[in-house]
Amino acid sequence: MTDARLEGLAAWAHVAYALHALSVVAGLTSPMFVVTAFVTGWPSIIAVVLNYAKRSATAGTWLESHYRWQIRTFWWAVLWGAVAVLFWATMVGVVIAVPLLLLLGAWVVYRLARGWLALLHEKPLPL
Repeated sequence: MTDARLEGLAAWAHVAYALHALSVVAGLTSPMFVVTAFVTGWPSIIAVVLNYAKRSATAGTWLESHYRWQIRTFWWAVLWGAVAVLFWATMVGVVIAVPLLLLLGAWVVYRLARGWLALLHEKPLPL
C-alpha cells in the first residue's frame, strides 16, 4: 500500500475518533450519560459507518487495528448500555444501572484516548 493511501486512511481514522469524541463531549456537557451520547449521538453513528466503510481498505496494515478498536468500542458500549437500561427498568436496578453507566462512560473515554494517542504515534492497537 502506498504511503499516500495509508495517510488518507489514517486521516479517516482521525475523523472517526474526532466524531466519537464529539459525542463524548456532548455527554459530558449535558444531562445525558457519556455512554448514552456515545451510542445514540449522530457523530458516533457516522463514525461507526465510516469505520465499516473503510475497514476493508486497511486489511493487513497497522491501521486495521484502529478501525476494529473503534467498532468494538461502539458495540461493546451498546451491549453494556443495554444491560444498564434493563437494570434501570426495575426501580431496584437503578442502584446498579447508574454506576454501570458511569463506569461505561469512563471506559469509552479511556478507549478513545488510548486509541487516538496510538494513532497519533502510528502504533497499532492490541487485538
